[in-house]
Amino acid sequence: MAEGIHDGSSDWCTIESDPGVFTSLIESFGVRNVEVTELWSLDDDSLASLVRPMDGVDDASVHGLIFLFKWQKEGTGAAANNNNNNNSNSNATAEDDATPETGTGTAPLTGDDVPPNLFFAHQVVTNACATQAILSVLFNAPRSIPHPESDDDTTNANTNVNAAIDDHSGRHLLLGPLLTSFRAFSRHFPPSLLGEAIGSSEEIRAAHNSFGRADDAFLHDPTSRRRRDRREGEDEDVFHFVAFVPHGEDGCLYELDGLKAGPVRVGRYRDGGDGAENRNSQTESNSAYAKETLTWLHLAKTAIQTRLSHYPPAEIKFNLLAVTQDRRTYLSSHLDSLVAMGLEESDPAMLHVREELLAEENKRELWQVENERRRWNYLPFCVELLRSLAGSGKLEELVEGVRGRVREREERRKKNHVRE
Repeated sequence: MAEGIHDGSSDWCTIESDPGVFTSLIESFGVRNVEVTELWSLDDDSLASLVRPMDGVDDASVHGLIFLFKWQKEGTGAAANNNNNNNSNSNATAEDDATPETGTGTAPLTGDDVPPNLFFAHQVVTNACATQAILSVLFNAPRSIPHPESDDDTTNANTNVNAAIDDHSGRHLLLGPLLTSFRAFSRHFPPSLLGEAIGSSEEIRAAHNSFGRADDAFLHDPTSRRRRDRREGEDEDVFHFVAFVPHGEDGCLYELDGLKAGPVRVGRYRDGGDGAENRNSQTESNSAYAKETLTWLHLAKTAIQTRLSHYPPAEIKFNLLAVTQDRRTYLSSHLDSLVAMGLEESDPAMLHVREELLAEENKRELWQVENERRRWNYLPFCVELLRSLAGSGKLEELVEGVRGRVREREERRKKNHVRE
């Protein structure tokens, strides 16, 4: 790390790469109309389902992709990039003398080559790459609405926000007051200072850390010689997030990696120059948006597959998340359209949409429960339970019982295999 750069690694925890965690983190920033979904495949149907998630919805918003992989210094081998859901934050910073490999082979843009209004920040604090990737998507989303200034007229500001929700049926994400204020304050910062601003933001750091698991001294005792020797003898895997975002002003897709000198242009998804003035002066065509979204998704797919090709075929430790429109918004809009058509509550179409809405609400409730469990450290309870069982003489009996059930299951499996 370069001299003079503040290392806030002890102030930022690692967080899990999970749709529920990322969605809740985004909402804790005050952002609305957004959710994060996990992509299990890069096939055409999976990408198309992001834009056309259900019948009647052909232009759902896809704001960007977040890709997680194992980071390794340049020149140390092609297997420099993996990922893991549980240890998901890079311990490197932009001040290190190496950068991870890209999936495009294109040099990062710096100085005047960086497109105007493209948000890009260097990562100068460890463990912050998850939040930086999220912010990279939110601040660069073509379909985003800043929170109105509410100092002079709070009522009018709230009215504008509500109108935006109604007019766009949830397609536009609402940044909220925290991120709108941060973006306005830091708009003209260079990447290094922008990274410092993120690391120094108490509100952003508090939201990030609220999704971390409490550490336990039992696992991190520096006086343990065995653990110290194991750490010194093994290379620790470091995982890192990058974002893929479309830039509406020039019609290009960019890979944003805070460990690089600048953004990497992946490719162009819209022809004919930047086209920014025309697109801002007329109503955006929903079909054109869907087409452009699918185009940049396929550009990102190619870049990610190029990166994956550097790994052994058996390597599966990667994670890809899409920042999309909140499913509840277009389900509610579709339900309203069915009501306007005069359908009865008992109509199968009405029942289907209501079931989908209920499933989405149940999913959010489950995410909330899981996030609470992630924050809780169960290790002391487990250790004390084992001690109590051992003290009462029941531990050995329970262990033998489990071993017996495992043997029985293995014998049944072998018998079924012979029959087949």
